Amino acid sequence: MASTERLIKHAIEARVGLTLVINKVDRLILELKLPPTDAYFKLVHTVDDVNACVAECWGAARDRLRLGDEAPPRLSPTKGDVCFASAQHCWCFTLESFARVYGEDAARKGGGGVDAKALGKRLWGDVYFDSSTRKFGRAPPPPTGAKQKRCQRSFVEFVLEPLYKIYAHVLGEEPGSLNAALGAVGIKLAVDELSLDPKPLLKCALRRFFKGRATAAFVDVISRHSPSPKAHSATKVAYHYCGALDGDRAAAMAGCADDGPLCVNVVKLFSTPDATGFVAFGRVYSGRVAPGARVNVLGENYSPDDPEDARPCVVSGVSVCHGRHATDVPSAGPGNLVLLEGVDASIAKTATIVDAAGGSDADPVHIFRPLKFDNLAVVKLAVEPLNPSELPKMTEGLRKISKSYPLAQTKVEESGEHVVLGTGELYLDCVMHDLREMYGAVEVKVADPVVAFCETVIETSSLKCFSETPNKRNKLTMIAEPLDAGVADAAERGDVDHRWSKKQVGQYFQKTYDWDLLAARSIWAFGPDALGSSSFGGGCSNVLLDDTLPSEVDKRLLNAAKESVVQGFQWGCREGPLCDEPIRNVKFKILDASISDVALHRGGGQVIPTARRVCYSAFLMACPRLMEPIFAVDVQCPADCVAAVYPVLARRRGHIVQDAPKPGAPFYTVKAYIPAVDSFGFETDLRAFTQGQAMCSQVFDHWAVCPGDPLDRSIILHPLEPSPPPHLAREFMVKTRRRKGLSEDVSIAKFFDDPMLKELSEMQPGGGGM
Repeated sequence: MASTERLIKHAIEARVGLTLVINKVDRLILELKLPPTDAYFKLVHTVDDVNACVAECWGAARDRLRLGDEAPPRLSPTKGDVCFASAQHCWCFTLESFARVYGEDAARKGGGGVDAKALGKRLWGDVYFDSSTRKFGRAPPPPTGAKQKRCQRSFVEFVLEPLYKIYAHVLGEEPGSLNAALGAVGIKLAVDELSLDPKPLLKCALRRFFKGRATAAFVDVISRHSPSPKAHSATKVAYHYCGALDGDRAAAMAGCADDGPLCVNVVKLFSTPDATGFVAFGRVYSGRVAPGARVNVLGENYSPDDPEDARPCVVSGVSVCHGRHATDVPSAGPGNLVLLEGVDASIAKTATIVDAAGGSDADPVHIFRPLKFDNLAVVKLAVEPLNPSELPKMTEGLRKISKSYPLAQTKVEESGEHVVLGTGELYLDCVMHDLREMYGAVEVKVADPVVAFCETVIETSSLKCFSETPNKRNKLTMIAEPLDAGVADAAERGDVDHRWSKKQVGQYFQKTYDWDLLAARSIWAFGPDALGSSSFGGGCSNVLLDDTLPSEVDKRLLNAAKESVVQGFQWGCREGPLCDEPIRNVKFKILDASISDVALHRGGGQVIPTARRVCYSAFLMACPRLMEPIFAVDVQCPADCVAAVYPVLARRRGHIVQDAPKPGAPFYTVKAYIPAVDSFGFETDLRAFTQGQAMCSQVFDHWAVCPGDPLDRSIILHPLEPSPPPHLAREFMVKTRRRKGLSEDVSIAKFFDDPMLKELSEMQPGGGGM
């Protein structure tokens, strides 16, 4: 399924150990009614399918993660990293744990001991048991006996057939004869258990057969094939820690030093039972944390140069969680996953907790990177309380929602409306349930859902755009052009880091995108966010380049104003000129700059808004366009329903990229793309057209340019009438501006100086869609 593929990609990116649990094996027996041999081939295909996906994801990430010639991990039941399970009937086994059942049965009957590990390796693949020689072999022995029965593979004979027989006896035998039939395999049921309904009776019988070892088999797989905290800590620190890896603090974390400085990475906030507060869930990398400890909580915006996002706190409780329960402990050391009380007030999403002393000048404290997701919160929902006097309660509930849901975002628009952003309809449905019932306890009205957009350009600016500071002492000249395909995604993934040296950045862009080395080393900043953690799809998807020549521009003065220019650039990228949505996939080039030699005249108050304004004017002269989020849709349905999926998608501007039968299953898998703005109600529509036989999942996949020119004033929008595709960009822009309380059209005078307006008036009409 699509979610499985996403999990595999994420696991490879994070370099964690892979194990596989094949669940719902009981459906092969009860629903599909496959013969044991066919069920074996279905399981083999599933394992091979997962391994093929792992190899594909490994190959895609090889260069990015510097994997070299390292072979991708391969899952196999003979290695013990694959479990077969039925969660509904409470059983789970590996080949070795199933072999132990035979070992115990042999011991119970007075036979010799059985090496469970050796037997388990012979229970998979083309391995056959010859009953005449009592040996396993790769070739099937010749048929023997009166009926000339052909020998089965060992997995079919020793694993599947016993399971099939248990299911057949439990569901087909009368209570009187059932105990005798099950007694042959060591299953004894009480009299009151024999009268149970089929589902609980199956659970009892299978629990007796596996002797309660279902959870032990799963735990055994995890403990053997997932690296221990100490063995994996160095990899996790290299992947997650923002600071240098050659310092004492990083060395202590990589080695899980019990006596090192305290460092805890908090990744999730869990609500308390009464929903009035939160406990912080995190991993201790070094040092020990105990109740009463004084610590510093470092937020996601903390850095040694800007330590404002740091709060002193006192840990009021430490506990270790197991399932839904937690046990208080006097202290917790490195490698433990802990729940901390008393620190949640200072945490928004994730945080880094260190000791109160902090770091030193030689080894400053850095934070762990915020969590990365392969999804974006692009669906918006405007909310307001039914009773206006309950606005403070709703606002407090929204703060708790933002803490509880890692991908949810809350925002107040300039118009004053409160907006919640989520990944889709079901996600927002869960958010609204928690807001109404748990965190806010308030009746909330919601508007129709909308989506977040991005703004981009498709051509180079038609003229050099300039802007002067209000004091007329500084002047910046820029142009905008589309960014190379793939640069934005690579920057947001972290393939290129804003903290790299100019030489490293230059080599990366020269090697990967064939940029000119001088241009690659002239990159000043990424925007709108250097870390790529923008919630609305901006991330670090835009680039600012210094394309000035030393013979024409005083580089010393320009570098003195660099920080202000970068802030103006990132501010502009955060709120684009079309409808205050983030700018994406745009390269801004500084072509000329005249900077005052008096520091007072080139301050941030003068340069920052000017840099923002010149970014806007260059953007508007480069054929601006809107970008909309596109969902990848994965539909599973019977073969006779595939034809009904096409018209449902076609009505919503969707298109199918693949439809193929699922091997070993009676249904088809259909993969398609659908614009997020047209996805509302898609699942309900799909179920109606297929009589409830189709199920689908939707996840954000990419951004695409909306059809049409958003600045085409000749387009007339008719109320309550669907717009044709060429008018969609204009409709989306106008309606977004109305919703945000902006004027219906983009005001040129707001972003252009008088000299620029004069130059524009002298040009032929039509430049840049103006």
